[in-house]
Amino acid sequence: MEHRPSAEMTAKGYETVDANVRSLVWWGIGVFALLAAGVIVSAVVFHYFVTHQTLGPPASPFENVRALPPSPALQVTPARDLRQYLDTQDATLNSYGWVDQKAGVVRIPIDRAMDILLQKGLPVRSSAGVSPAMAGAARAGVQDPQGKGPISKAGSGGAQ
Repeated sequence: MEHRPSAEMTAKGYETVDANVRSLVWWGIGVFALLAAGVIVSAVVFHYFVTHQTLGPPASPFENVRALPPSPALQVTPARDLRQYLDTQDATLNSYGWVDQKAGVVRIPIDRAMDILLQKGLPVRSSAGVSPAMAGAARAGVQDPQGKGPISKAGSGGAQ
């Protein structure tokens, strides 16, 4: 039902008809009924959970205290720590030492290793399957770089 303003309302600039009091009262009763129903339903649900689920003893603030993780280990002097790390790595790269004394594996300075590599060259497989460098390495008991054991004379990387 559409309500159009009359010519009298338009001329006066306001409504000349009062609000429908009966509709407002029914609306108020409906809102009150919904609120009352919500409170009643909440009370019933609350009573149900109180009787069917026990909470146990009240929690104590001193019980089951969770252990906090350790505080972070902060680097106080990062520049000095980096310098010390780099010096240690540089000393390892530029000195002789044992990698595995039982297996007879040693470490040599990187400059010396590069000189040896330039003198002997990189191992290359020949048409026979074994380069002279690999054959010499197999006789000396050198380990295969892929970790498959000693280099075999057939050049198969330890798989015989």
